[in-house]
Amino acid sequence: MDKLKLSDILPIFRAEQLDCMGLIPLSACRLHRRYLLEKANISPDGEGSVIMIALPYCGNEPAPNLSRYAISADYHHIAENLLDRLIAALKPRYPNAHFVGFVDHSPIDERHAAASAGLGIIGDHGLLITERYSSYVFLCEIITDLPADASPMPIESCRHCGACAHACPVGLDVSRCCSAMTQKKGELSTDEIALLRTVGSVWGCDICQEACPHTQHARESGTICSPLLAFAEDRISHLTSAVIEAMDDRQFAHRAYAWRGRQTILRNLYLLEEENLPCPLIEQ
Repeated sequence: MDKLKLSDILPIFRAEQLDCMGLIPLSACRLHRRYLLEKANISPDGEGSVIMIALPYCGNEPAPNLSRYAISADYHHIAENLLDRLIAALKPRYPNAHFVGFVDHSPIDERHAAASAGLGIIGDHGLLITERYSSYVFLCEIITDLPADASPMPIESCRHCGACAHACPVGLDVSRCCSAMTQKKGELSTDEIALLRTVGSVWGCDICQEACPHTQHARESGTICSPLLAFAEDRISHLTSAVIEAMDDRQFAHRAYAWRGRQTILRNLYLLEEENLPCPLIEQ
């Protein structure tokens, strides 16, 4: 069986404006959901390979009131369509191989695999940091039963400067994560409401990413903005309750915050828009 070489498939990825990808053997990955590979006729213990891809998504909005990953349409749809196109281009070149794409719900530890493939380093905030785009990237991958003509690279971490932990209102305490709090269903506690108003974000939180020196360098270098057209379309960088209430079900379903339902993000908006009024009761 032919071995998969990154140099052989680079033109396919370049045609999609992708410039941050790497190749590693499947055996170098940490497997979490073996059944997903078995469903795709790829042996979790075979000599397969993984093409890791980092999708930059950041725009140039100066002060959004939600996490930058949620400004564009739901990244799952964008990534899935992209992976479908890439696989369709790979199949004619390798007609006897199996290919399957994953984004988010993956059989492997994507951050570990991306670092092993040389896409970047792992920051203290738990995110992969790339050279051009800092941590403003989504990770996705194509897994195949073709063996890889590549070896994993040593996994490197950031220099632990402490900027992200210092900037974070909860000191990177995972149990009190600001981003997770904005996505929590039901009513928020008094402390959570105070934290929400301190952060000022109606969905997610980018404080740790913005404080990172790698992000500052990427901004100064002019590389941080995504070149991918799909992330430049349909961007809403400032949400209000009126904007959310005006969306029909189809429009709302295409946003990254839709998975928690309309009430959760409206709760956050009401709290920020009407700080002196009690929050409407939100059903559990």
